[in-house]
Amino acid sequence: MRILVVEDDEVAAEYVRKGLMEEGHVVDLAGDGELGLEMAKAADYDALVLDRMLPKRDGLSLLKELRADGDKTPVLILSALGEVDQKVEGLRAGGDDYLAKPYSFAELLARVEAMGRRSDPTAAVTKLKTGDLEMDLLARTVKRGDQKILLQPREFRLLECLMRHAGKVVTRTMLLEKVWDYHFDPQTNVIDVHISRLRAKIDKEFDTPMLHTVRGAGYRLQV
Repeated sequence: MRILVVEDDEVAAEYVRKGLMEEGHVVDLAGDGELGLEMAKAADYDALVLDRMLPKRDGLSLLKELRADGDKTPVLILSALGEVDQKVEGLRAGGDDYLAKPYSFAELLARVEAMGRRSDPTAAVTKLKTGDLEMDLLARTVKRGDQKILLQPREFRLLECLMRHAGKVVTRTMLLEKVWDYHFDPQTNVIDVHISRLRAKIDKEFDTPMLHTVRGAGYRLQV
């Protein structure tokens, strides 16, 4: 998921950004309400994590303008204001969820990913299977046959993309956009490195290779 975090507390913002990125998400930061509104309007995000009390423009004002413009991006409101009527106010302003401070990162992550599943019709699928390779999107586990395969967050996203397009060629451009959120080719070997690592984990110990390179086109996952 591509996520915008609008939070003026730099330490808190970096804490959330780092945690979300470790889970494989792409994260942008905005430190005030005006910048947050500008960034939210300028790009397509899968979710917003929005602090309620912000400099220059408060979070609820930002949210109301987005909703008035027809923006349906799921929004998780963060706030030290945790009374019931304050939560109701945030939800009625257009928030999809409300998390009072202090909060645990595990709960924030679960709420953000739940919003993403509700807003993405393709996310209703919780398990992917290609041959004897299986991926559980909720438990974030992968196994081939009876053998568990441990993947880093970026490797998990890469394999998920390939499995969602199993049997079809996935181009480098598609991978850059869906896994790295690059809308340009950075002219690096980042894809090759991760494909090599992924192939070593899902193919090396098995008789039948599944991850194939299609010369001049991209990659294809198939039995």
